[in-house]
Amino acid sequence: MLDFTILVLPGAYAASVAATQDMLHAASVLAPRMGDRKPAWKVVSPDGGSTALSGGLCIETRRAPLRAGRDTSIWVVPGLGIDSIEAVVPRLAQADAQRAASLLRQHSAAGGIVAASCSAAFLLEHAGLLQGRRATTSWWLATELQRMAPKCSVNADRMIVSDGQVITAGAAFGHSDLILHLLGLRFGSSLAQAVGKLLLIEGRQAQAPFVVPSMLANGHELIGRLVRRIESSLPHPPKISELAREFAMSERTLARRVRAYTGHGPLALVQNARLQQTRLLIESSRMTMDQIAASVGYEDATALRRMVRKVTGANPSQFRGASKTITD
Repeated sequence: MLDFTILVLPGAYAASVAATQDMLHAASVLAPRMGDRKPAWKVVSPDGGSTALSGGLCIETRRAPLRAGRDTSIWVVPGLGIDSIEAVVPRLAQADAQRAASLLRQHSAAGGIVAASCSAAFLLEHAGLLQGRRATTSWWLATELQRMAPKCSVNADRMIVSDGQVITAGAAFGHSDLILHLLGLRFGSSLAQAVGKLLLIEGRQAQAPFVVPSMLANGHELIGRLVRRIESSLPHPPKISELAREFAMSERTLARRVRAYTGHGPLALVQNARLQQTRLLIESSRMTMDQIAASVGYEDATALRRMVRKVTGANPSQFRGASKTITD
């Protein structure tokens, strides 16, 4: 009996594919020592054989079945290796993606569990599996996923979103969080935790700590200008009313346009800029938390800690660089 079917498309993110293999191998080593059976899995691709991944790497795969049979394995799709929003639609139109979407749809219709990380969430959308569900994807792709799947509730703040038989994960390296989650689902938390400890992988709940404000623009001129204006103004970012006047529009229009493109309001851009500057200073300087708070526009360290915990679910001290210390 197979526990996992790893569906790999040409161009898939190599690190995600490798992480899957390494984590499942680690689980197969640890499971007998914990009195459990070894996980069983196979790696398939639409055409089988040597399948090219990102970065010039390859992996040997079995040919995926013409039709998905009734099996109890969890089908897992690593990120597609898409590096721009413009590449999403053309990639999904290719024959291998069409066939993969059909297989995922069949497996789900038979009651099977499907899981995908990063841009592979678009493959689930293409298969019609996200309508009426909650999902996540890489934070910089979330707005496009929401546009393509308007009846799906896309939550870019979460690293893992599980909704019935459909499970999605955030950015490419969120795939390791996905595999830990799936190991816990199939084998229980003890084995998942043991794999995480062996490979020094910590299950993460949120993507917020990793958002790069400038990347939220994704080539969008207005968002790019807003982000640059906010970042350059710290520690005293302009009020939303000031931004609206500077950009010659009403506050309502500004909020509508920012939300349409990022999924969040203008205040989220300010908050992300402060958060990333905070993290940068924690990791790369010896400034105290009070000094960092002042440099990003907070009255004191308590207010800054409160903001960081609210957005990321973590304490600021967890962002410390390995070779740097600060007074927290």
